[in-house]
Amino acid sequence: MTGHRPYKRALDRLHTVGLRPTRQRLGLARLLFEAGDRHVTAEQLHGEALGANLRVSLATVYNTLNQFTAAGLLREVVVDAGRSYFDTNTTEHHHFFLEGSGRLEDIPGDHIVLGNLPPPPEGTRVARVDVIVRLAPEDARQDAKPAPHGGSAD
Repeated sequence: MTGHRPYKRALDRLHTVGLRPTRQRLGLARLLFEAGDRHVTAEQLHGEALGANLRVSLATVYNTLNQFTAAGLLREVVVDAGRSYFDTNTTEHHHFFLEGSGRLEDIPGDHIVLGNLPPPPEGTRVARVDVIVRLAPEDARQDAKPAPHGGSAD
């Protein structure tokens, strides 16, 4: 009989990038990667960790997310100053950001064509281009309603 090792996939990911599998890293990796691709803030992940009885501080969550990002397991998506999401999908792609809900949705990389990028400053190279398309609900537009046709004559 073969037993299921619940942390095997998380353990394999950490070993692949050379991170020591501490209890906190294993628990957070399991929460992050077992549900497929997703976007999460440190605060959201901290709440999930507490809900899963994983005792971890918010500072440890931030440190772990930054370590995972540096190791290539995550991509950080900065939507505003001081507001970042961590993306488990590390392939080349872009995002829709729904401003009302704060939700991110992936846009496949080949759906946006970039052209005429300026040359980077001397001694640098373009590592990656991230496009964030900000969305608002249609009913939130104040001036979007066209004037009715056939009104009174002047």
